[in-house]
Amino acid sequence: MAEIELPNPHEIEEKAANPFTRTVAFFVAMYAVGLAFASFGGSNCAKEMFLLKQEEAQAENAAKHDEFNTWNQFQAKSIRESLNRIERERLDAEKELDPTAFAASALKVKLLARAAGEEDRMKVDKAALEAKANKFRTDGDEKVHKFQHELQVQQRKDPYFDFAEVVFQLAIVLASVAMLAEKRWAFVVSAILALLGLVFTVNGFFLLLKIPGMESGH
Repeated sequence: MAEIELPNPHEIEEKAANPFTRTVAFFVAMYAVGLAFASFGGSNCAKEMFLLKQEEAQAENAAKHDEFNTWNQFQAKSIRESLNRIERERLDAEKELDPTAFAASALKVKLLARAAGEEDRMKVDKAALEAKANKFRTDGDEKVHKFQHELQVQQRKDPYFDFAEVVFQLAIVLASVAMLAEKRWAFVVSAILALLGLVFTVNGFFLLLKIPGMESGH
């Protein structure tokens, strides 16, 4: 069985005392902080998108439900309006055939007035219900559009956090290589990647820049 070769304690002490190694270690810690912010932003975006999709669906369903119920009431009023119109037309026909006899019947006069009044009332109620249904549709569309707009904003932010996480992770890997192998080029590349990750992270929170090909919402 092969023996595992342990690192030389003196070599470890030398690396720990090396200013370059200490500098790289400090930067690795900063990269980790940046990665944490990017991960937080990405996680928050995912939660927001999930909630916004739910709220959008609920707002749309609620608006359709209210509008559907209102149009059902409208149809009921239309039926009642038709029935009262038929009754009024029947009584009007009787009145035209024999005005004297009709006028002598207080009940028929009362029924005619009532049918005409109910017909007019149904027309007024229908107009109010139609306005109410249109308002439900308009308000529902406004709410849905609001949620859709907020969802698009989150969809624009999400890719920046994803790319920030990737470049911060690459920066940490290269910085580790630089620290272990004392490769300065690896440290320089890691710093460039970390700076790019910082730009992506800040832009993910505030959308200060629009980078072509990065925004999935557009």
